[in-house]
Amino acid sequence: MTTRAPVDPHETASEQELIASILAGQRENFHLLIRPYEKQLYRTALALVKNEAEAEDVVQDAVLKAYRKLASFRGDAKFSTWLIAITLNEARGRLRRENRAAIDSLDEKRDDSGDFTPAALTDWREVPLAALERREIRALVQQAVAELPDAYREIITLRDVEELSVNDTASLLGISVALVKVRLHRARMMLQKKLVPQLRLAAKAGRKRLGFGRLSWF
Repeated sequence: MTTRAPVDPHETASEQELIASILAGQRENFHLLIRPYEKQLYRTALALVKNEAEAEDVVQDAVLKAYRKLASFRGDAKFSTWLIAITLNEARGRLRRENRAAIDSLDEKRDDSGDFTPAALTDWREVPLAALERREIRALVQQAVAELPDAYREIITLRDVEELSVNDTASLLGISVALVKVRLHRARMMLQKKLVPQLRLAAKAGRKRLGFGRLSWF
């Protein structure tokens, strides 16, 4: 009697089976494996390269690389996190090649100081809105995020858009958990500064009030 290997808690059994079938030669199953994450990968790429056509190219390159490297996936992290890591690296590489932006160099020693205490932060995501349709809200958020420095845009994308854990985000970016928290706080402060005045002006217009929760781009 053959004993089946235990299912990794980070993966679904169906993913494990699909990966095994692909590695065994059923290449067509790769489309089934990737399909649930295509939108997530595109959001990540778009947030970083800020161009729809380039984001599509980034995702295509990332998916191709994931296919070629599938045998190296060991299940140490979620499959989706592994895919995002590849997409993140592809987007960063494209930015470097095109000299459009440089990944911010932050002083990690300063940011990781043990006495850091975040300032009081009004949650800009919960500001009551008026005079804005959902599409307009997304446009405001997209624009504000696009204007963030790259390092902060990455943090916002991974934590608030893709809702990755602090530990996964730190692992993907190759930085400490403490630095993730500091950058996320700073990024939210930047967004608050950009967005709150616009949203409050809209609220004064006296139109229908709308709630706004987590970042939702699509």
